[in-house]
Amino acid sequence: MPIQPTSKIWHNGNLIPWEKATIHVMSHVVHYGSSVFEGIRCYGQPQGAAVFRLPEHMQRLIDSAKIYRMTLPYSLEQLCSATVDLIEANGIAPCYIRPIAIRGYGEIGVNPKGSPTEVYISNFPWGKYVPGDQGADVCISSWNRLAPNTMPSLAKAGANYMNSQLIRMEADINGYAEGIALDVNGYLSEGSGENLFIVRNGVLYTSPLANSVLSGITRDSVLTLARHFGIPVVEQAMPRELLYIADEAFFTGTAAEVTPIRSVDRIMVADGNPGPLTKQLADEFFGIANGLRPDRFGWLTPVKVNAEQPVTV
Repeated sequence: MPIQPTSKIWHNGNLIPWEKATIHVMSHVVHYGSSVFEGIRCYGQPQGAAVFRLPEHMQRLIDSAKIYRMTLPYSLEQLCSATVDLIEANGIAPCYIRPIAIRGYGEIGVNPKGSPTEVYISNFPWGKYVPGDQGADVCISSWNRLAPNTMPSLAKAGANYMNSQLIRMEADINGYAEGIALDVNGYLSEGSGENLFIVRNGVLYTSPLANSVLSGITRDSVLTLARHFGIPVVEQAMPRELLYIADEAFFTGTAAEVTPIRSVDRIMVADGNPGPLTKQLADEFFGIANGLRPDRFGWLTPVKVNAEQPVTV
């Protein structure tokens, strides 16, 4: 998925040319992974475009920075406004949005106190993340998620994704679309960049935050939709074998959106086709995101861009 450059990137309050958004090789972030970031999507609407759950994403960026003792010089409102300004300046929608706060050029020691905080926001076209038109073929990874007292899973930090890289590369080498990690106690955690859901006997299950999962915005959206539809929801620790006998399974995430899981470790999930609850939740999610169903939860932030027409759900 090569990056498609756009015209402008937002940097510390200003729109600068894409090619000028550079950092020094001796920046703290290069050596120690000291960054926090977000992934956000802007969807095409029948009239214009809208960002999906922008305030929630930016609040999580602020929370991630706080966990890592990184002071951001911008408020929630300023970050949200900057995102809208950037999308409108570049005139591209649908698009993927990447806000990132990094420790910049200052000191080389592990302690980042002498390194300034730099904030960037970029946006660019980006399509499907997890391959598999009829559902993803995935595996249980040999790499575990981080233990809770090692690195904080509630922070969406760049350094955490070294673990994700190992999970995704191993899956790819072995012919799978994605890997699912277990936590330190051997319970199901999440994919390399997605939260995990399982359906069994009409009940929707997902791993709780205590199982070293990121507090996903799309995860929360699906939980909200499930409760709206009256689908029983359980957040509890789950053994890996529950995936083998699941009626349905799917990933959620900003990049992955709602992606059905077709098989796990070469064991088919039911008949291998997306199940009825997966389709119901995905249809409602995409319907709201694309402006084709009522925004009953107030999840959309409009932007003034002429977007490509969304696909009818």
